Amino acid sequence: MADHLDDYIDAVASAMALPVEDAWRPAVRANLEVSLRLARLVDEFPLPDETEPAGIYSA
Repeated sequence: MADHLDDYIDAVASAMALPVEDAWRPAVRANLEVSLRLARLVDEFPLPDETEPAGIYSA
């Protein structure tokens, strides 16, 4: 998976014209791994079919 993440980092950095220094790569990769892990948890959370989005968000 690390190779795919490195390829993804390269592609996104190129598309956005963002320089990613070699010293930053481990931190960028670690952040991406955590983000993908959290996204997987959200994606796998079952919701009933009748669930609807909230109309108003308030704190």
